[in-house]
Amino acid sequence: METLVEIGKEFGWAFVPLLVAINPLGIIPLYISLTSGVSRERQQSLIRSALLAAVSVATLILVAGQLIFKLLGITADDFRIGGGLVLLLIAILDLVSSKFDQRKSDNTELGVVPLGIPLMVGPAALTTIMVLVDKVGYLTTLAALLANLMLVWFLFANSSRVVFLLGKGGTKALGKIASLFMVAIAVMMIRVGITNLLSQDVLP
Repeated sequence: METLVEIGKEFGWAFVPLLVAINPLGIIPLYISLTSGVSRERQQSLIRSALLAAVSVATLILVAGQLIFKLLGITADDFRIGGGLVLLLIAILDLVSSKFDQRKSDNTELGVVPLGIPLMVGPAALTTIMVLVDKVGYLTTLAALLANLMLVWFLFANSSRVVFLLGKGGTKALGKIASLFMVAIAVMMIRVGITNLLSQDVLP
């Protein structure tokens, strides 16, 4: 019984930080924005692609994150800046281009970028994963990660209820507002990444 309690505590210690890093409720409006005007079948396909991408990248980082970053000579802040630039470009396209809705319907990669990476699993989640591996181990971190991604899947799969409640016009308005927030999130990622890099002691 004591062992089960300890396992439960360790799972909680891993689940909560990942929940904060992934922020499932916060990315729902962004998901609605990116999938507005997309058929139900296409949305399900995008969700599957996003989950597959998120699980693959997160598991890779979980198993060999420190080694990969070292071999490539990159840091979490480099990843944060790169992810922020991609997210910023997509958000701006959504705001200013009337043809972006059609590209969303046709694009087979939206599920991977930006839904899977960096919205589901971004720099904050990847950094949290690497920290948790040292703290609670591989299996507990993986279990917490999968639990969080299942929560994201559930919320994404039921986002149609939000769309139904808001109506077509409300959904479109929410999508544009979400795109503005996506721009702000992207700028924040870039700003934090650059600030962290500049604050590091790069002198020998």
